[in-house]
Amino acid sequence: MQYRRLGRSGLVVSRACLGTMTFGREADEEMSFRLMDAYWEAGGNVLDTADAYSTGVSEQIVGRWIKDRGVRDRVVLATKVYGTMGPGPNDGGLSRIHIQQAVEASLRRLQTDVIDLYQIHRWDFGSEPEETLGALDDLVRQGKVRYVACSNLKGWHLQRFLALADLRGWSRFVSIQPIYNAINRSIEAEVLEVEAMETSDLVERPIKKIKWPKDAIIAGVIRGGEGKVIAPKGDTVIDPGDRVIIFAKRGTMPKVEKVLSVKLNYF
Repeated sequence: MQYRRLGRSGLVVSRACLGTMTFGREADEEMSFRLMDAYWEAGGNVLDTADAYSTGVSEQIVGRWIKDRGVRDRVVLATKVYGTMGPGPNDGGLSRIHIQQAVEASLRRLQTDVIDLYQIHRWDFGSEPEETLGALDDLVRQGKVRYVACSNLKGWHLQRFLALADLRGWSRFVSIQPIYNAINRSIEAEVLEVEAMETSDLVERPIKKIKWPKDAIIAGVIRGGEGKVIAPKGDTVIDPGDRVIIFAKRGTMPKVEKVLSVKLNYF
């Protein structure tokens, strides 16, 4: 089995991840245990589930297997939030109230005190991204979630969450889990471009001064360690450890001398 870091995070994962959508549905518990045993013996270390899979049964089966095999400290445990889990108006989606309730329920079903990778299952037109990402960041700070990620987002959905995380200093999505196969290649139109941009526009060198582009929609500096956003005014002197964030039209490049860390977020 080969291993790699997950996105920009320091989390090391096996290249093959075991999805558990069929657990508790097509695969009963005995078959599910056999599948996880075979995957584990092959060197895999990522189990991916969701609260909506078999309405929580998949999480329960995964939790029982981890406890029975005594491998919690060696498994990267991933689950998702969004699915409707009850009859109430707040029993689904990505609102703060549902995320807080859903993570507690997932922790109980998985029989653990922390989720390694907590993913939003899809875009929620009923909840503002600020509310969703703010709630996820709270979970990371509370120690209930280690990393946050996403699934089934369009390119502009993903870019909005990433830009918001950079602007607010919140936990950033470390991965995306899209549908991608020989029949459905839709992510090639948008999502892969966003991923390429997000990984290629980061340059690491010492920094001195930056000249802001005239047509930048928003631009600012996050002062290292303090988390304060400083509005740009003409030429701005940057201190070591600062992070520059620019929201600009595609094709716009600021004049930068010896850049430490510049993030370009295009609209």
